[in-house]
Amino acid sequence: MRRYRLGSHTKTDLKVHIIWIPKYRKKVLKGEVAVRTRDILRQIAYEHELEVISGKVASDHVHMFIGYRPTQNISKIVQWLKGISSRVLLSEFTHLKKQFWGRHLWARGYLAVSSGNITDEMIQQYIEEHEGEPVNADNSRFPIDPS
Repeated sequence: MRRYRLGSHTKTDLKVHIIWIPKYRKKVLKGEVAVRTRDILRQIAYEHELEVISGKVASDHVHMFIGYRPTQNISKIVQWLKGISSRVLLSEFTHLKKQFWGRHLWARGYLAVSSGNITDEMIQQYIEEHEGEPVNADNSRFPIDPS
């Protein structure tokens, strides 16, 4: 059964797949560093009320599939995950501090892909078949097709 996050006036099911890499795509996320990275990311998610659905710390990138609240935005979520983990990892592992000078462990940017159980086509079909009065004066459906 589908689990929704409940708010005072809302039900939501928001999920995103996020991927990011260490600077220069160095393969430093191995062994003890990988385990500690996983634990730090879980702790950050817990503290910010993010639901970790699945994830993987590979040697040169991190995948996280998370559920989040509608009041949280993805750029802020990534800022928490990358910023806090970078600070902790660089302070705990001195060999990382030597490889990543300038206090930056992660490369700029990330990939974020939203997830859902319905397709764009399903939404378009629902809108086209939805009952109701046309919105525009010329009896056409909204939005007006510019072609």
